[in-house]
Amino acid sequence: MEYYSIMVKIDKTDLMVLDILKKNAKLTTSEISKAVRKPITTVHNRIKKLVKEGIIKNYTVIIDHKKIGNPINAFVLVNAEYKFIDGDYKNQEEIARAIKDLPEVEESCIVTGTTDIVIRTRHKDIDSLNNFLVHKLRKIQGVAKTQTAIILKDLT
Repeated sequence: MEYYSIMVKIDKTDLMVLDILKKNAKLTTSEISKAVRKPITTVHNRIKKLVKEGIIKNYTVIIDHKKIGNPINAFVLVNAEYKFIDGDYKNQEEIARAIKDLPEVEESCIVTGTTDIVIRTRHKDIDSLNNFLVHKLRKIQGVAKTQTAIILKDLT
C-alpha cells in the first residue's frame, strides 16, 4: 500500500490548462490553446503529460440530477464500528468501499475527526433517502451510526 506520492512539476500553463478543463472538459485543444495563448501542439503535449503523470485521472460528466428525477442530495456522516461480536474485523477503508458500492452513493470519503466516513448520495424523494439509510446503509457491517445533512442548494 502506497502512503506517499511523487510530486510532479507543473507550471503556470499546466495550471491554466487544468483550470480550463475543470470548467469544461469538452473544449477542443484549439479552444484551450487560444485561452492560454499557447500553440495547439504545446497544449496537446501538456494535456498528454498531465494524463501520463496521473494528474488528470479521468474526464467526467456533471449531471443535472433534478432533470433525471434525483433531486434530493445529501451528505451522510458515518461512524464505524471496526470489531464485531463474532470477532471479525473490518478496517475503515473496507467499510467505505462497501458503502461506495451502493448505487445511490456518489462519493465515499475517509475523513479525520469525530466522523469516520462522509458520503454523498442522490435520491428521488425523502422516502427514497429514508429507505436508503434504514434498509441499505445501516445494514452494512461496520456502520454504527449515521447523521444526515440534506443539501438545500449545491453551488457547483
